[in-house]
Amino acid sequence: MAEAEKQQGIKNEKVGQVVSTKMKKTIVVEVGRRVPHPLYKRIIAKRKKFYAHDEEGTARPGDMVRIVECRPLSKLKRWRLAEVIRRAAQVGAQPADLDVKA
Repeated sequence: MAEAEKQQGIKNEKVGQVVSTKMKKTIVVEVGRRVPHPLYKRIIAKRKKFYAHDEEGTARPGDMVRIVECRPLSKLKRWRLAEVIRRAAQVGAQPADLDVKA
């Protein structure tokens, strides 16, 4: 394991929330971080979106996922989905609940 890791190098990892799954085999992950302001030193929240490759299409909007750095797969995709950490709560609404004619 150590030799394989040395050969490939240590990959950068990020944890974020899936905000979109509307593309084929691609998810958009929003990663948030808290950093001090350069001048005023107040803690501010920053966030950035990353395009990640999801081969099986397992991620859903709202899921917490871990993404890993990889070779460029397209113009914007440089990350791949490593694992789904926590699933989002899926609400199953029935037409009767929404007061819509079925």
